[in-house]
Amino acid sequence: MPQMPPDNDQDVSTLRLSRRGFLQTTAVAAAAVQLPGAAAATPKPPALPPPAAPPQSFTLDINGKPHSLTLEPRVTLLDALRESIGLTGTKKGCDRGQCGACTVLVNGRRINSCLTLAIMHEGDKITTIEGIASNGQLAPIQAAFIEHDAFQCGYCTPGQICSAVACIDEMRAGTASAASPDLRIHPVAIDSAEIRERMSGNLCRCGAYPNIVNAIAAVASRKS
Repeated sequence: MPQMPPDNDQDVSTLRLSRRGFLQTTAVAAAAVQLPGAAAATPKPPALPPPAAPPQSFTLDINGKPHSLTLEPRVTLLDALRESIGLTGTKKGCDRGQCGACTVLVNGRRINSCLTLAIMHEGDKITTIEGIASNGQLAPIQAAFIEHDAFQCGYCTPGQICSAVACIDEMRAGTASAASPDLRIHPVAIDSAEIRERMSGNLCRCGAYPNIVNAIAAVASRKS
């Protein structure tokens, strides 16, 4: 049955006090949760353990010069170049091996330096964008990039140039690509399709691809 209204003023007053008391009690309980003492009672997370991979010493041959390093084995070649050696020409783009901005040459072959560990390359010959020029003179591919206006913002350009050096060497050596129509034909045709396929791992957000292809074709077509 529905509750009947109170019969007199005393019952009404009692009901109002009861409601007020309930609300006051609830407010006090809620405030207590926010007190500094309550937060201090929360257990602290356990301290992180020391690194499982202590730093190790090794030497890298970069642009013809030895660099002695002491780094954790987990440090990538890209981070070692930029943070430990100060060769910031190699750019960090996606840090996942998708954009090619961090391309360097290792023993003449191009790699994404963000996907390999620095300690793995002791004894290898590493060439970064700082080592492409010689005796203060721009390399032919660098001059061609300027001549053909093959860059805009320039962020991807170091990786593009390092990749272009290997691309030209591959075509001159007759190494086939997915764009080569016949693997038995040597030397490989130096054309737009070959260059675009071989340079597909280097992205340019500015969209300078036609000029990049023209710059590479101009250098690759010259007699080595």
